[in-house]
Amino acid sequence: MKLFNVLAIAALSAACGSGAAADHAAAGVTASDSAAVVPASDTRKADLREVTIPAGTTLRLTLQSAIASDSSHVEDTVRAELRQPVAVDGQQVLPAGTEVVGTVTDVKRSGRVKGLARVAYRFNSLRAAGERYDIRTSPLAHQAAATKGQDAKKIGIGAGAGAALGALFGGGSGAAKGAAIGGAGGTGVVLATRGKEVHLGPGAAVTTKLTAPLVVRVPA
Repeated sequence: MKLFNVLAIAALSAACGSGAAADHAAAGVTASDSAAVVPASDTRKADLREVTIPAGTTLRLTLQSAIASDSSHVEDTVRAELRQPVAVDGQQVLPAGTEVVGTVTDVKRSGRVKGLARVAYRFNSLRAAGERYDIRTSPLAHQAAATKGQDAKKIGIGAGAGAALGALFGGGSGAAKGAAIGGAGGTGVVLATRGKEVHLGPGAAVTTKLTAPLVVRVPA
């Protein structure tokens, strides 16, 4: 009986010892495996290096958004893409097609009497290689062409037509009166008509410049 008890205790001790050894072995494998794992973010950082794009660098863009003096509003989003890559020391750091985003900063419709239409905007961010960067660029503004020549032509046509009718019905004095009336009518048309508006559609080519250095991460 005593011999049986001794054998049972010995067998139990051996089983416990082998279980502990197995646990330690498993723990050792886990620790080894975890030590060998390198976070993906660290690996990615190791494969990148920082490059500074200097202030004054030209960004040649193609608009992806429509902008107009008679429909855009301040703070509307403006989207564009680089139509030419940007390189530093002969290495491309921003490829063509890089997305650039900005906002409308000023809008003015054409006036009926005076005041030319105008729309202004500025780009403030770009996205490259999955990362977003804040940028500072020079503002862009577009102003409508003046219409003074066309306005004078409208008034002249009105005066000429009035003079012809006046001469037909009242001789010389009638021509003078007709010219005055016709001119006044032409002026009325000008006052009732707005001048040209500014319209820029998707595909329009625009150019701006960085006003501050931009640090981007590129493959090492």
